[in-house]
Amino acid sequence: MPSHCGMAFLFLQPMNYKETIDYLTGRLPMFSRVGSAAFKKDLTNTFKLCSYLGDPQKKFKSIHVAGTNGKGSVSHMLAAILQTAGYKTGLYTSPHLKDLRERIKVSGKMTEEKFVTDFTNRIRSLAEEIEPSFFEITVAMAFEYFAEQKVDVAVIEVGLGGRFDSTNVITPELSVITNIGWDHMNMLGDSLDKIAFEKAGIIKENIPAVVGEVLPETKDVFIQKAKEKNAPLSIASQRRQATNWHWEKQELVVEVSEQHKTDHQIYHLDLTGIYQVKNLLTVLEACFQLRQLGWNTGEKIMQKALPNVKKITGLHGRWEIIHHKPDVVLDVAHNVDGIKQIAEQIEVTDYRQLHLIIGMVKDKEVEKVISLLPREADYYFTKAHIPRALPEDQLAIKAKSIGLEGETFADVNTALQAALAKAHKEDLILICGSVFLVGEVNFPS
Repeated sequence: MPSHCGMAFLFLQPMNYKETIDYLTGRLPMFSRVGSAAFKKDLTNTFKLCSYLGDPQKKFKSIHVAGTNGKGSVSHMLAAILQTAGYKTGLYTSPHLKDLRERIKVSGKMTEEKFVTDFTNRIRSLAEEIEPSFFEITVAMAFEYFAEQKVDVAVIEVGLGGRFDSTNVITPELSVITNIGWDHMNMLGDSLDKIAFEKAGIIKENIPAVVGEVLPETKDVFIQKAKEKNAPLSIASQRRQATNWHWEKQELVVEVSEQHKTDHQIYHLDLTGIYQVKNLLTVLEACFQLRQLGWNTGEKIMQKALPNVKKITGLHGRWEIIHHKPDVVLDVAHNVDGIKQIAEQIEVTDYRQLHLIIGMVKDKEVEKVISLLPREADYYFTKAHIPRALPEDQLAIKAKSIGLEGETFADVNTALQAALAKAHKEDLILICGSVFLVGEVNFPS
């Protein structure tokens, strides 16, 4: 593009907040809308945006969190712990459920609409020239906000993969990888070791790394990458074990044993899905490593923060009960490993009859996911209102071929009303299968 064309964009008409959101979500390539076409195996645009802004990612300390499942929960738990310790804490996560400002928080509060508008107007001429994705823009936006707010530390969740994820321009205090599972194979690779290689791309030179759990196919990948980078590596599942867990007063209570220690610790979590047991072990090891670096993430701080993660950070959609009698639960599980965890959760949950509202996107392993769901349930097939969504009638046909029967609904809230009308007060209504589907549920904020 000739340079004089780039200059012309300096005189673009400033946008208000609504116009800004329409521009960001409608004009720019967005993964929720177009899928893999929005994912670039290249960090060039992120570096260009950051350079244009004066490299804000170099102006604050950070913790980088990747993984197939659990990275959102781990990010929120770490942010809650750091915030409870008194640090001014940034938190960048994705995707959002209702409002894109959920992605960018400082000390639990979303960024202001004015900042989003001012930032977008400021970089719009460059955006018109280099055509970044929605995710590249929001990453740069988060870094600029955290630098402007002078945060003590920011917890940065990887969007997809690791090596080529737009967040991978930071040099963090600590790199955390929760686990490796089957997801986004069309972009990350068709084997667990290839997926692990992409996630391991966040491990940096001389920066300690924590891996939550390893598989035979992935362990050597992490060990080799850490060795290449001279990065101290710890595997959380080898340091600590959960010896027991139970629910008590709407909390998940977990008993944890640690290598070379006789006393067990008891932790209370307000994130009550049993899959949080694994995430807790990752968080405990991450906090141990942070303590070695001088951060105040000790036992008392963790005990105070973990029962209040949702209140402190505003996290939604992780086995979240939004209604009682009947219980209505939201969970953003959407891939094979996530649905396996949901199936385990259902098995240990008391209810009279299960009503399962599900919608998925086209590029997931739909048949494999629905094959993991319980046969004895009333099904409500629906979809999120995004182009990537699998139409509800197609989902119902796939489900019927493996013995899952149910009705179809054009949107999730119509499905929810139908389930509520049919359900007994002792029943369980579960909504899952897509982050975007959960985001469309009308639940109290």
